[in-house]
Amino acid sequence: MDNRTGEMQVFLRVVETGSFSEAARLLRMTPSTISKLISRMETRLGVRLIERSTRRLSLTNEGRFYYERSLILLQDLDQIEQELAQGAATASGVVRVNVSVGLGALGLEPLLPAFWEAYPNIIVDLSLSDEIVDLYLERTDIAFRVATLPDSGMTARRIGVARRKIVASPAYLERCGTPKTIEDLARHNCIGFNFRRAAPVWPLKESGRITDRVVKGSLLANNGETVRRMTLAGAGLARMGDYHVRADIAAGRLVEVLADIIESDEEEIHAVFLGGQRMPQRVRLFLDFIVPRLQNFLNAPL
Repeated sequence: MDNRTGEMQVFLRVVETGSFSEAARLLRMTPSTISKLISRMETRLGVRLIERSTRRLSLTNEGRFYYERSLILLQDLDQIEQELAQGAATASGVVRVNVSVGLGALGLEPLLPAFWEAYPNIIVDLSLSDEIVDLYLERTDIAFRVATLPDSGMTARRIGVARRKIVASPAYLERCGTPKTIEDLARHNCIGFNFRRAAPVWPLKESGRITDRVVKGSLLANNGETVRRMTLAGAGLARMGDYHVRADIAAGRLVEVLADIIESDEEEIHAVFLGGQRMPQRVRLFLDFIVPRLQNFLNAPL
């Protein structure tokens, strides 16, 4: 018995039976072998795990800690083996996902048919919103967020970065002129957002430093896709994530302006979820499938 998980199993049986001899009987070993194994563990760890007496065994504080952590670890190993034995393809249940409208429509939704081909029994309950949702209150398993993350007990997996661009349609620029400086923004219609965390300012580089420039416009929307469509329709200028307007720029439907003063304007994108390492299998499978593919989408060349 020279592997650590095997040692843990023996130690747990000793603790649960309270006896070397009873543990040896159940494990089909000799009491002396059990005693030597525990002594070898204590020597390796440099701590006393069990206090021995002629009448009974009792755990030290270190032994109690080792017991509790070993129990959790072995339970996790059992769960892993059960999931593998069942087969990931047979995983089932509902995964509740919240994602911003633009990232959902352009990045996530196209990945779902391939996900269902791999995991046909998993239901995706998908909500698209640019508002920050409370995962606990909304009973959401995963949220894909383009925003600065607050401190919380949730786990986050970084996906990429959204770099902002200021864009407009060729028709709008022909009609209203192309802005060349920050001051030019004052005479342009700047489309914005109306959700709570949005501010009517664009962070722009001025005199070598970043300043929040107040902008005004005739439209405030609660999601990026509406802003994109109105920008395509020639309503004004918009400040949007590069992944959201990449295809429009490549096709000439939108034109980037003021690139030299917005170069450092970016936000990180994360997958935020509950449960950490103890998340349900269906949630872990969704994350493991979607996250690397979303990363490829976000890192695609312009």
